[in-house]
Amino acid sequence: MVEKLKEQIYIIPLRDVQHTPRWERGKRAMKAIRDYLAHHMKAESGEIKLDQSINEAVWERGSHKPPTRIRIRAMKFEDGQVQAELAEE
Repeated sequence: MVEKLKEQIYIIPLRDVQHTPRWERGKRAMKAIRDYLAHHMKAESGEIKLDQSINEAVWERGSHKPPTRIRIRAMKFEDGQVQAELAEE
């Protein structure tokens, strides 16, 4: 059984995504979330697994209008894998 090493809640700013073309904003927001978690959880971006709830929250208003920030709970395990899910308010 793999044990949790670290669990953290992050509020990830996505305002910089607004400076990209409209049709790329949703895709760029997902990449920004993955990059943010890779940096702060000290993991490779290939080891990060995003829950479907994060995807639904980003794409809820379409690809043109992702949220300006998103609250995520991330857990890092012994094997280096990071799992992230949308944090409940």
